[in-house]
Amino acid sequence: MRIIGFVFAALLAIAVPASAVEMGDDGLHKPTWLEDTFLDVREDLAEAEAQGKRLLIIWEQRGCIYCNKMHNEIFPDPAIDALIREKFYVVQMNLFGDVEVTDLDGTVMSERDMAGRWGVIFTPTMMFMRDGEAGQVMGTEFAAATMPGAFGKYTTRHLMEWIVQKGYDGDEPFQKYHARMLKEEGVIQ
Repeated sequence: MRIIGFVFAALLAIAVPASAVEMGDDGLHKPTWLEDTFLDVREDLAEAEAQGKRLLIIWEQRGCIYCNKMHNEIFPDPAIDALIREKFYVVQMNLFGDVEVTDLDGTVMSERDMAGRWGVIFTPTMMFMRDGEAGQVMGTEFAAATMPGAFGKYTTRHLMEWIVQKGYDGDEPFQKYHARMLKEEGVIQ
């Protein structure tokens, strides 16, 4: 019987990864670096700046296999995890959610309506907000970059680094920055 118990425990350990991210009642991943806010993007932007971080809004939905990949394969990468914790204030929104949110221009609506207003149709979608005073604009008008879908570790890390360095204000578009970094890191020739 001890052997059967051991085999069962081993199979269970293989089936459930040790690094699996906890799921919330809404069916969305809840990593420890996620901020719990009132979903007022104006307040979230102000809090991010007060902490010396950049606001990152991540859109997800229940059952999203690509969100699962991001949370269990991409975000746990030590370099990406460190970037998120040190440089970003992350707020999660539910693509089909009913929770009330407030856009930068003060418009109040449900998460699902905000997704429609912002043109979000893929999950995960990461929206990196600029820093500074937003004024009376929609969140999409204040986004420095949007990453629709799940990308690999290098693309995700490089985009986060490019955002932190304010590459969007420079002369090197992200795709050129990404290619340069892949060469410098010896990933490609």
